[in-house]
Amino acid sequence: MTLAYVEAAECLSEPVNREPPSREAQILTLQNTSEFDVLVIGGGATGCGCALDAVTRGLKTALVERDDFSSGTSSRSTKLIHGGVRYLQKAIMKLDIEQYKMVKEALHERANLLEIAPHLSAPLPIMLPVYKWWQLPYYWVGIKLYDLVAGSNCLKSSYILSKSRALEHFPMLQKDRLVGAIVYYDGQHNDARMNLAIALTAARYGAATANYMEVLSLLKRTDPQTGKEHVSGARCKDVLTGQEFDVRAKCVINATGPFTDTVRKMDDKDATVICQPSAGVHIVMPGYYSPESMGLLDPATSDGRVIFFLPWQKMTIAGTTDTPTNITNHPIPSEDDINFILNEVRNYLSCDVEDNTFCLSIWTAELFSHFGYYERCCYGLRFSLLSVLFVRRGDVLAAWSGIRPLVIDPNSADTQSISRNHVVDISESGLITIAGGKWTTYRSMAEDTINAAIKAHNLKAGPSRTVGLFLQGGKDWSPTLYIRLVQDYGLESEVAQHLAATYGDKAFEVAKMASVTGKRWPIVGVRLVSEFPYIEAEVKYGIKEYACTAVDMISRRTRLAFLNVQAAEEALPRIVELMGRELNWDDSKKEEELETARKFLYYEMGYKSRSEQLTDRSEISLLPSDIDRYKKRFHKFDADQKGFITIVDVQRVLENINIQMDENTLHEILNEVDLNKNGQVELNEFLQLMSAIQKGRVSGSRLAILMKTAEENLDRRVPIPVDRSCGGL
Repeated sequence: MTLAYVEAAECLSEPVNREPPSREAQILTLQNTSEFDVLVIGGGATGCGCALDAVTRGLKTALVERDDFSSGTSSRSTKLIHGGVRYLQKAIMKLDIEQYKMVKEALHERANLLEIAPHLSAPLPIMLPVYKWWQLPYYWVGIKLYDLVAGSNCLKSSYILSKSRALEHFPMLQKDRLVGAIVYYDGQHNDARMNLAIALTAARYGAATANYMEVLSLLKRTDPQTGKEHVSGARCKDVLTGQEFDVRAKCVINATGPFTDTVRKMDDKDATVICQPSAGVHIVMPGYYSPESMGLLDPATSDGRVIFFLPWQKMTIAGTTDTPTNITNHPIPSEDDINFILNEVRNYLSCDVEDNTFCLSIWTAELFSHFGYYERCCYGLRFSLLSVLFVRRGDVLAAWSGIRPLVIDPNSADTQSISRNHVVDISESGLITIAGGKWTTYRSMAEDTINAAIKAHNLKAGPSRTVGLFLQGGKDWSPTLYIRLVQDYGLESEVAQHLAATYGDKAFEVAKMASVTGKRWPIVGVRLVSEFPYIEAEVKYGIKEYACTAVDMISRRTRLAFLNVQAAEEALPRIVELMGRELNWDDSKKEEELETARKFLYYEMGYKSRSEQLTDRSEISLLPSDIDRYKKRFHKFDADQKGFITIVDVQRVLENINIQMDENTLHEILNEVDLNKNGQVELNEFLQLMSAIQKGRVSGSRLAILMKTAEENLDRRVPIPVDRSCGGL
């Protein structure tokens, strides 16, 4: 696959900076530059795209973002780079030329994005299962038209699968009434890292970019000839230090996504509201719910929405919903939306459940030496081995809500209908607003915006040069780059692959920072948590990438928060410790960062919904025989019949079966079930836990696994009678 218009990037000189300047240096540039050509407000994909487009045309460019780069909608997407199969269907059914052009443009941009950031993106086959014979030719024609519209930018040709072949590729599929499937190709990417790569590339080409820089108000000047006011910059505040200063610019661009109208009203308090926010919730489940290299599309859910079911970062993403919402900095996934997605997933996955009760094989002491890994990733393996797939609420490892900024075109005759494409609006005072669109088309949206800025403000600049322009890390990346990381630095293969896929040709810089493990292998690369390939060196490198808070690190420099909230919480103390060392945080600042990050995980990443599956008000719905069985298990730990167990009780049992576990880990394990937080687990709390596990509301409970394993080991340690041991000599 080659792009048709790569010559734009070829005539561009090398970046002015080998590495992005520090945040402090960028702020000095913002303060000391008398006037920029362009000031972009907003550090999402579109805003960073505008900054990159402007600076590569030779315009003096600045960008400010109130939070972190990609902290909003741009990091909370479905992770797809796509043209939009459903938009093409609507374009054909309604003979809508606007939607057709939008799909055509998106397919070109899809090809460009896959080429300029090959380390962060890749083609992904997506299966569309068919359960009615008449739908097979209907969907086949539609998907073939999708290939046809892509033309030379088609990733791979779509194809039909028989029922048996479909089940080979996706064995979890509902078998009943399945007649076959159609497979087509779109792209997938690491959205927050892609957004960051755009920002870092803009900074390397000379743009003054700063996160945590809030716009308090817009500056205006009066034209002496016409007497009209024109936007001439912004009053900015460094959120981290409280320092305020003016940034002046010939042109100001509003690229703030859901907050579009907030900036428009800074310009004109009577400006019409054009943003119609819609919430899209996604959930993350264990990787065994989907094949490693194929996604699933449900084209018609129970309420007419589209659901994707995709492998991502060795986990499974399911989503999205589409419901009206209020605009907020901190969107929260609702339990209703999470359950809607789970129900739709259940409709498509096999429900051939032999035994949906809590069922685990005997685990060895070796399991507990890597306990964090097995409890979150291998707990469900038993179900796969039994040919069982029971979709459980407890398998939701993370959940998030992103606000999609749908817009009404203020210049359209029909001011009530939502625009399907992006909108570029220029106010009377010259504020340029870019709104709507989607992730895939960020580059063409930026090009249209800068074209409008040049025309409206008489800026001296040439054509856009971003088609074919490699983003940070992409130029010298290759699929085998990770092998050099293994050979040259002694990294684990999994860690090396992760670094290559995250940082591209910059992975070597991260490897150089990696700490020695003290083991025979791997030589370097201490992990933040055992089951994910993120290493401590990424925290140090993340600060060079403008990470300022622990939330930045767990959600956008690494993606831990989006993959597993429990793992992210476990990694937090070490992350805060490492960041504090680099940024000179005192103890109170470290505590503040820990608290803020935990709140972020609790509310915005689904930890609250997850933890509410087991509360002190949870019902106990167990059969009498189950209650007797679980009481017997509990009393093996509560030998003194106190009615509760403590860390001391658990340690005593583990010593009897020769399993070693440190006190901090035991405290964490008991704290997960200690609902009234009194430092002990009471019998009633244990029964509530086992009931929640049987119902599927909770999975991967470390205490449940530990107690089950300990019981089985104790039962097997039967004393040898004296008469069978040489008569007691």
